[in-house]
Amino acid sequence: MSMPTGASMHIIIRIQLEKALITFGDIAKAIGDAGGDIVGIDVISSSKTHTIRDITVNVTDNKHSQLISDAISSLVGANVINVSDRTFLMHIGGKIEMKSKIPIKNRDDLSRVYTPHVARVCTAIQEEPNKAYSLTIKRNMVAVISDGTAVLGLGDIGPAAAMPVMEGKAMLFKQIANVDAFPLCLDTKDTEEIISIIKAIAPAFGGINLEDISSPRCFEIEERLKKELDIPVFHDDQHGTAVVILAGLINALKIVDKKIEDLKVIVTGIGAAGIACTKILLAAGVKNIIGVDRYGAINRDISYENAQWTAYAHMTNPFNVSGSLSDVIEDADVFIGVSGPGILKVEDLKKMAHDPIVFAMANPVPEIEPDLADPYVRVMATGRSDYPNQINNVLCFPGIFRGALDCRAYEINEAMKLAAAEAIASVVTDEELSETYIIPSVFNNKVVERVREAVIKAATQTGVARKDPRDLK
Repeated sequence: MSMPTGASMHIIIRIQLEKALITFGDIAKAIGDAGGDIVGIDVISSSKTHTIRDITVNVTDNKHSQLISDAISSLVGANVINVSDRTFLMHIGGKIEMKSKIPIKNRDDLSRVYTPHVARVCTAIQEEPNKAYSLTIKRNMVAVISDGTAVLGLGDIGPAAAMPVMEGKAMLFKQIANVDAFPLCLDTKDTEEIISIIKAIAPAFGGINLEDISSPRCFEIEERLKKELDIPVFHDDQHGTAVVILAGLINALKIVDKKIEDLKVIVTGIGAAGIACTKILLAAGVKNIIGVDRYGAINRDISYENAQWTAYAHMTNPFNVSGSLSDVIEDADVFIGVSGPGILKVEDLKKMAHDPIVFAMANPVPEIEPDLADPYVRVMATGRSDYPNQINNVLCFPGIFRGALDCRAYEINEAMKLAAAEAIASVVTDEELSETYIIPSVFNNKVVERVREAVIKAATQTGVARKDPRDLK
């Protein structure tokens, strides 16, 4: 699969050179002529007649990688031993592992962690189920669950192919918020079966993070689980995206000096993320939101087969306008795209209100390229890391679960999401705030603690917290 425009990847080419026939300079020239960028050189071994080197090269895609490999192979005295993709190397054997917190060194240790003394702990939990939070991994363990039907920009790739994404999610939970997480990819698309499986495994976990489950099944799965489980259930594709978009909008409005209640907002792509984004914006005070999908503006004059769209029509579009994106975008203050590449045109931007805000979130190719939009937009954000203002769910889910786990919340409600958005936005100081910096970096270590504190406070105020985190031992 080729990489999108503007993206790149690193490959490692291991080559054997015959010293009498070729120099490294010849290799470097061949790579450069083929458009490769050498970023690292390592000598693996050397003799009087041969040398073996690993050359790390920046390339655009797999075809480019093959072109460079062929260029080197055509040189007399050069033998390409192997070409490795550094991304693939990071995934060999999976990216996570289980480790014991306590070493078992002798028979006494064994008897305490397992039989016979573990029976006392089991009995204690049986008599008082809440002790599972203090005596098992439930206290700090989240299940990252997918059926592989809506992965990244790849779509329905199945549970096995979805595992690398879920492993990555588990890594981020641990590194950013010290939340233990385990990936579980389910080999079923049946809504009832997925709900049943998650309910059956829930006793081992303190929270459920749903991921990459296609719409509209994701709505029912989440809603049912929220009602039927006593631990937080959070579909990150919906709510993580919504929280971070709101955080970015809060700061963008400071730049353009507009009030949230006065905005006209256009949202394109009325699926899981689009609906969740709309709901949080309404909760935050936006009054005029128009959702646009492939059939145009969603309004109350149309009878939709999709029940979600019918409900959407009744909570948005207060003036019940109809028409295409180009029709309804006139005088809009904000465009939020969670749809597809290239649907927003320069002509549309020219119709927007003064100092327009554009969040083009389609990934890897946004609704409009930032370079095209730049002359017409005051604040621009995307879902990509190679442009300013990346709207990334990583800013949300680690901290929101950290807070929910620490106060033992039985759900993640709208107040907690709004608090998380405000907390993320607050990390960017007034001195730092600018058109190209409305949202903190995903590596900013202030984010998770701000979000955690805000979530705990909101959970306590709304009565869903079951524990004061100061009492945790």
